Amino acid sequence: MILLQGKGRDLSNLDLFIKQIKESKKIVFFGGAGVSTASGIPDFRSQSGVYNKKLGYSVSGEEILSIRFLNANPKEFFDFSFNHIYFPEVLPSIAHKFPVFLEENNKDVTVVTQNIDGLHQVAGSKKVIELHGTQNTATCLKCNKKYDGKEVLNLRDKDGIPRCTYDNGIVRHDVVLFGQNLNNADISNAIEAISNADMLIVAGTSLNVYPAAGLIYYFNGKYLVLVNKERVNIREDNVLIFQDDMNKVFKEVIEKGID
Repeated sequence: MILLQGKGRDLSNLDLFIKQIKESKKIVFFGGAGVSTASGIPDFRSQSGVYNKKLGYSVSGEEILSIRFLNANPKEFFDFSFNHIYFPEVLPSIAHKFPVFLEENNKDVTVVTQNIDGLHQVAGSKKVIELHGTQNTATCLKCNKKYDGKEVLNLRDKDGIPRCTYDNGIVRHDVVLFGQNLNNADISNAIEAISNADMLIVAGTSLNVYPAAGLIYYFNGKYLVLVNKERVNIREDNVLIFQDDMNKVFKEVIEKGID
């Protein structure tokens, strides 16, 4: 295991990362909350995350983001959602652009993300598997009418609840809430992509949220790279670990190039 600290890094290790990229054809970029925080979106589970803040609601943020709470108290659910987890004006960071950079250098790249902000698609990634759903689209819970994610903002009634223009049903973003199962097709597609990859880049995740975190153990390829600001405990051997700011690491790779 190679541990790269934020200060005094041996740049030859960056060169090793680049060498491994050059030797890989199929690459999976597996991203967690840190990829979104790199764009300024607050995370959920850290000490200062949304779940641990006292925001004046009747229950914790984690309890609010459940299908049961949505059904019981849609007004509070959407007030919390629009104020604390939906940021439609945020732009992709270097971390979002890095998979696109790999694609532009003739790599077959699949993004597997635990995030719901849709920023990988905005950045230009072609193949994105969103394990926890997306805020890029929305659906009426009554008639299943589909909407663009940003359109939901214009559908809110006097209580702030988005309403369908067809039958006045509640419209919500297509995200997986607590109490709901992940999409089986997304899980299967992620497993297939990871199983067939030459390189797996794991970025911005503590690998503590299951079942998503368990997907990395389907990796059978040659190069496993972990990029995360905080230390992560991982059972695998021969892992190239950058304990550093991911935007900095990916920016250095882009600037050096992989030609």
